Amino acid sequence: MAHPYLTIDLDKIEHNSRALVDLCQQQGIEVVGVTKCVCGHPEVAKAMLRGGVSAIADSRLENIYRLRGGGVESSYMLLRLPPLSGVDEVVETVAVSLNSELSVLEALSAAAIRRDLRHDVVLMVDLGDLREGIWPDELVPFAREAVKMPGIRIVGLGTNLGCFGGVVPSEANMTRLVHLAAEVERTCEIKLARISGVNSSGLNLIASGRMPTRVNQARLGEAILLGRETVHRTPWPATFQDAFLLHAEVLELKTKPSVPIGERSEDAFGKRPVFEERGERLRALLNLGREDVDEDGIKAVDPGVTILGASSGYLVVDVTETARNIRVGDQLTFSPNYSALLAAMTSEYVKTRTLRGGKPIRRETQLGCSADSKLMRANHGPI
Repeated sequence: MAHPYLTIDLDKIEHNSRALVDLCQQQGIEVVGVTKCVCGHPEVAKAMLRGGVSAIADSRLENIYRLRGGGVESSYMLLRLPPLSGVDEVVETVAVSLNSELSVLEALSAAAIRRDLRHDVVLMVDLGDLREGIWPDELVPFAREAVKMPGIRIVGLGTNLGCFGGVVPSEANMTRLVHLAAEVERTCEIKLARISGVNSSGLNLIASGRMPTRVNQARLGEAILLGRETVHRTPWPATFQDAFLLHAEVLELKTKPSVPIGERSEDAFGKRPVFEERGERLRALLNLGREDVDEDGIKAVDPGVTILGASSGYLVVDVTETARNIRVGDQLTFSPNYSALLAAMTSEYVKTRTLRGGKPIRRETQLGCSADSKLMRANHGPI
């Protein structure tokens, strides 16, 4: 049975990576490529590395297993805070992790010692976005305890902005991060190699030249994958926004009224949809639904195609005003935003097809982000 699928243009991802690496290098900033939105797709990571990123970061160990199993040779950073229950797996799998809890650091220390390893740690500071991180007033006492622990090494300070509270990276909050790093260095008598200040929301600050010089690492995902900064979601100069395209098949094509007929209540998802009276319209039903994608995050590539809504397994679109003669069995193409891309990559029903030089290099079966970690380890060998 045919499935909806994503085409992934690896040349465009490599190009975007190179453009952003060049920008950041001018300010002395290394770029870590983030693959969490694509579930650790190995070919995407390889394209990032060809484009010059220094390492690969992901939020899930399952994705890192997939990357390793796919032959991606890189240093790895775990973006999501390590779970206390999974410290042994973390020290075995990644070179560096982001941390904000002393109890977890103690457990990482013990796990590293048991394996005769040294695990690198970046301490995360909350500068107001109110997601992960140590509150600034508590940072120095926290760091004093952390540096005493054997088996781990405090190599940097980081922060995350924009993802939860929408706080914009600024010269002021980045300067504060630098000052906090200097205070930790002075108090704990250590040297921090990394000040990991920004994600894709920091591109405008980097391009302005106002980024404090000690901030030397950016963690970029959406900017590379979709060619957009994430403050205003505007296209970034000299990058592609169409490296990922979502394709779905027309299952039904019929002229129907534009407003439902009969007494109405909530839809299947507890909403009361609003319909505009436009008379009879030509409507297409596609093999794409909410199980597969965030329908609010996709836009039709064909002019004149309007998305009307979605159920769990169908996308309903108005094709009355499209220029081409659409038939049952045809495919319609959509451009996804970050939310839609994440959902499509996660869905086991959406397949992926990678392209190089405009041609498919392999037809793939989607592994799905929900794959069991033990199964991934068995499939992909030792880590």
